[in-house]
Amino acid sequence: MIQPWIHKKQTDVVFILLPPFFIALIVLLFHEKLAAIQGNYSFLTWLIFIVFIDVAHVYASLFKTYLNKTEVSKHKKLFIVVPCICLLLSIAAFIVSKDFFWSVLAYIAVFHFIRQQYGFMRLYSRNEPKKKLKLLFDKIVIYNATVFPMLFWFLNPDRHFNWFVSNEFLQSNQPQITNILFVCFVIIFTAYLVSVVYGFVKTKQFNIPKNLLLLGTYISWYLGIVHYNNELIFTAFNVVSHGIPYMALVYFKEIKPNKKQNFYLPFFQTKYLLIVFLLILLGLAFLEELIWEVTVWEEHFQFTEFYIPDNLHFIWIPFLTLPQLTHYVLDGFIWKSKKSL
Repeated sequence: MIQPWIHKKQTDVVFILLPPFFIALIVLLFHEKLAAIQGNYSFLTWLIFIVFIDVAHVYASLFKTYLNKTEVSKHKKLFIVVPCICLLLSIAAFIVSKDFFWSVLAYIAVFHFIRQQYGFMRLYSRNEPKKKLKLLFDKIVIYNATVFPMLFWFLNPDRHFNWFVSNEFLQSNQPQITNILFVCFVIIFTAYLVSVVYGFVKTKQFNIPKNLLLLGTYISWYLGIVHYNNELIFTAFNVVSHGIPYMALVYFKEIKPNKKQNFYLPFFQTKYLLIVFLLILLGLAFLEELIWEVTVWEEHFQFTEFYIPDNLHFIWIPFLTLPQLTHYVLDGFIWKSKKSL
């Protein structure tokens, strides 16, 4: 069969499919040392994983939205309305309570992360026969890989990591339910493996990128959330497996294929596209996190004269989370046309 690479084999494997396997290898080899790394190099791990990957990937969507002339002409009203609604609803949620605000944002983030894996799976399935039963089974498999670990997290409050802040999810210690869900998880995963083997024996065809994507999703979500109970391991799996593929997708589909003239950035008319692209993302990400640090968190940088009083957080924190929330919402619209990639 013709393999349905999004860009081409080498770049897809390295930047979209390999990240969870790479992190898994590092964790398996050095997991005993990761606790010390987290404790002694917390600033460095924060800078690499949170700033330069997690936050940076949010700004990568600018090149598919507000900086993209074609997309702006197609979705101008959407690009104006979505951030306005997001900001108003965020302020309303924060007025209800700070905990409620972070909880809502965490659930939206989880949904976004799950849907990205589903979206990549659909891209890599685009050349397969569009049979309803097959499409349903694929959905069950990818949601099994992502939803079970999250349910495990909800039903096991002993996890030593958070998505954003402590107590953001409704949780209850339910080992019996967890055991039942785990059995279902194993049955579905086994059925997936059997179907792949049976399909290859019958048709002599094997969808390499799709199956690497599915296996990588199982590995990153299960090891990061269920198997290991470690903040750095969770962050590495969660951030790297999500952020790097997203940035690669934007670069290879929106920037690389001779679309320089399609952006509202005059200095994008350069042969050093990748360097400029990365510098823009890293610069915006660092600027945002620096603002968070000096005005809210004060974990890595402390300038007391810039700290925003708690009574103004109801508008300031929703404003700071606006790029992130807008990214989550718009992402459900901007890639729909990519089904035919």
